[in-house]
Amino acid sequence: MLFNAATATPLAATHSDQPGVAGWLVLGLAAWAAGYLLLCWIWPFRNCRRCNGWGKHRAPIGRGFRHCPRCDGTGHRLRTGRLLLNHLRDIRGASK
Repeated sequence: MLFNAATATPLAATHSDQPGVAGWLVLGLAAWAAGYLLLCWIWPFRNCRRCNGWGKHRAPIGRGFRHCPRCDGTGHRLRTGRLLLNHLRDIRGASK
């Protein structure tokens, strides 16, 4: 085992040529964010969680249906990433 000249610390404990776990974590997070932004650009809408994409839900009494108030009866909601992209685009447009 190699040691540094001034200390008794092994050389392997102080320096490594390989990227550590933090490097892989940052790389994985950047790849996930890029993939999610691409998903938000191609498919900006997702199914509404309240009505499961149907646009309506059962009335509390009887057999009737009511329009979903969360998605206004469309069954779709904008993804969070798309809301962020729209907000950034609006800020950029307002600054011009």
